[in-house]
Amino acid sequence: MLTSHLEVYQRSTSLHSASPLFRIPHVCPSSGRVEEWSTITYGQFERDVERYARHWARALRRKGIPRRSVIGLWLSGLTYVDCIHIYGISRAGYIPQMFSLRLPNPEVVYELLRKADARALVYDACFESVLSNCTLPVYQALQTSEIASVDEELERIAPIANENEVAFIFHTSGSTSGSPKLVPCSYRWLNTVVQKSNYISRPRNPGRQDVTVFIGSMSHIAQTFMFLGTLQHGSCVVQPTKLNYSSEELIDMIHRCGLNRLNAFGSWLGMHLKNSRQDAKLLSLLANLDDVVYSGLAISREDEQWAIKNGLKLRNLFGSTEIGGMLISGGHEKNPALLTPPSWNLVPIRTHFRQHRSSPPVLGRTLRADGHMHTGDLFQEVASGWYVSRGRDDDWIKSETSLRCDTKAIEDNARQMCPGLIAECVVVGSGRPSPVMFIEPTSDMDHDKLKKEIIRKTRQFHSRRYLHERITSPNMVVVVPRGTLPRTATKGNIRRKAVEEAFATELDRIFGRSI
Repeated sequence: MLTSHLEVYQRSTSLHSASPLFRIPHVCPSSGRVEEWSTITYGQFERDVERYARHWARALRRKGIPRRSVIGLWLSGLTYVDCIHIYGISRAGYIPQMFSLRLPNPEVVYELLRKADARALVYDACFESVLSNCTLPVYQALQTSEIASVDEELERIAPIANENEVAFIFHTSGSTSGSPKLVPCSYRWLNTVVQKSNYISRPRNPGRQDVTVFIGSMSHIAQTFMFLGTLQHGSCVVQPTKLNYSSEELIDMIHRCGLNRLNAFGSWLGMHLKNSRQDAKLLSLLANLDDVVYSGLAISREDEQWAIKNGLKLRNLFGSTEIGGMLISGGHEKNPALLTPPSWNLVPIRTHFRQHRSSPPVLGRTLRADGHMHTGDLFQEVASGWYVSRGRDDDWIKSETSLRCDTKAIEDNARQMCPGLIAECVVVGSGRPSPVMFIEPTSDMDHDKLKKEIIRKTRQFHSRRYLHERITSPNMVVVVPRGTLPRTATKGNIRRKAVEEAFATELDRIFGRSI
């Protein structure tokens, strides 16, 4: 029997009606500090979702848009109102197509809406001025949960009749051929997410309510996955003031919201670990949490071992948009850093290395002719059933926000558009806010002029990409003398990771980090 997100929602809001589900920050405009964390219960969430569902069912019906149609949602995914938009439109019988604010180009959004055969677009108010060319009906997202009730009939939440029907449409977190790709998620796929999120989010102490925190935007899979785990266990989730919240705000969430489980992308957890080395109070609070789960980007081995040694209950959740959670650490008696797949296969590709593949429940369609979803992630089996990550078999990197970026596509475009300017180039930026391109020039042109000319010639290419994939400032181009970039001894190919390491100080300077 398959379980949908709406069945999870219905069961949880019925069982835990009076329990807190969200803690929402109210920020003082002058100081920027959180004055209060208000509480929204499961019961209030259910009432708001039902009210939103009736509102959108009526609005879309009046435009002649039938149920089971795809509706684009171009939202931040970071607020309570965004959450009730997503669940409300799904509850109304429609298929949400999720767009992130990090994809600000409306032309790319329109293309993806057409590919999904979407019938309407609900958008964040910040996009009001750029939607004049949209050919679909458009609706500005509601600003508050306090909307009038309308008398509109909703369908009963029933068991899934067709496991291959699409429940959600997400998008890859990086662009290929100038655009993200659709990731249509079937109810069969969603059922695996329900199961895995239940396992990952299982309370350490069933006698108390867990309190966790947003790991990312509901427009992406990570927080969608975690929220389903939150609902299933009657837990509570804190909405931070921003995703890269400070260690001070984390301490406040622990004290005033009762946070006992931390979910964070690796780059931001690394910041808290760095701060805890200088702050015994913060270290003690982190060590007393029931769970510290990080995902997206790996933290350094030094940070990982230091955290484990100091008593943090650290777990690395390895996943992707297409599959959700794949492997989890923390269960090996002698080495808690080792990863294991709870229910997936790792297929050997050569001696000592394995590439993760999934079986058909992942999506409404598979992505390879062999019936498997190939992620390109490499692992080494160091003990029977236990693995360590060994990177990828392609040229993709992950940004600070754990979203993906195709470095080779940027390099190829730069070489194509600037053949008389660039002799060689490489794009780096793993764990950074955006990519940086290092170039060896063809001539002795003034470096500032050269960088501006490269930005001018590649501007159109970058305008179609996510914000975290773009190189749009001369500050993100570094010119070095010919022959400077590290190369392999045999073929002379530039070694991307070696460039990251050799120029770490320069990258820190570019992004304003302490050295």
